[in-house]
Amino acid sequence: MEQYINIKKEIRNSESAFLKKLPGFIITLITKIIKQKDLNLLLNKYGHLNAYDFLGAMLEEMQITIDVKGHENLPDHSKCFFVANHPFGVADGMILTYLVSRKYGEYRSIGNDVFLLIPPLKPTIAAINVFGTSQREYYRELDKVYNSELPITHFPAGIVSRIVNGKVMDGPWHKSMITKSVSCQRNIVPLHFQGKNSQLFYSIYRIRKLLGIKLNIELMLLPREFFNKKGKTLTVQIGKMIPHTTFDKSRSHVEWAQWLKEETYRLKSNN
Repeated sequence: MEQYINIKKEIRNSESAFLKKLPGFIITLITKIIKQKDLNLLLNKYGHLNAYDFLGAMLEEMQITIDVKGHENLPDHSKCFFVANHPFGVADGMILTYLVSRKYGEYRSIGNDVFLLIPPLKPTIAAINVFGTSQREYYRELDKVYNSELPITHFPAGIVSRIVNGKVMDGPWHKSMITKSVSCQRNIVPLHFQGKNSQLFYSIYRIRKLLGIKLNIELMLLPREFFNKKGKTLTVQIGKMIPHTTFDKSRSHVEWAQWLKEETYRLKSNN
């Protein structure tokens, strides 16, 4: 079986001095927590597929049913940011990109390096072909994606939802999406996912905050949270497209980003 995900190798090749000092038994524990074996089994089974078929096969394998509301709000033209809250960490990303690819075909995602480990998804990460080149060239290629006609999926919070004032909610949304929406004349389609992760996920988050630990150790549980969604129905509400001209100078881009976040969460009350 090919080891698409090899935590021991990734840690040993990491630039983090802290990670390199982890004892072997801790690394073994981490591989079990993230369900490395189960993930590699799935990737060996479906890793040869293209992105769209891979996403569909994974959702079918996990017996996840998608309850889509507001499907008619997906515009005919593809040059949009498709943005959403991020309560799950894996399942919501798969559903978001699956819905967009089913409607428009080719797409790009603003994602982190973990997707590089998944062969079918690697080509869909925005400007992934320029990693390892100069920063100037990287951003030049990324701008080409922003200015293209391709749909782009994005989680503006940048991280998975945590507990905020007793509620599961994203942190502040980043302004970069608003900035690019205006400069690239790219409209925005908001989507809202209902649901949350396990209490264990949030408990570890609360404990590490109390202890003053900055490392997001709860992220190790995200693959487990994905497997916990097996057999469930996940609901997503698609909101109406917001024209890029909405984001005028009456507010700063930071303020517009928070406004968009509020509008996205307001979709929940419309379900």
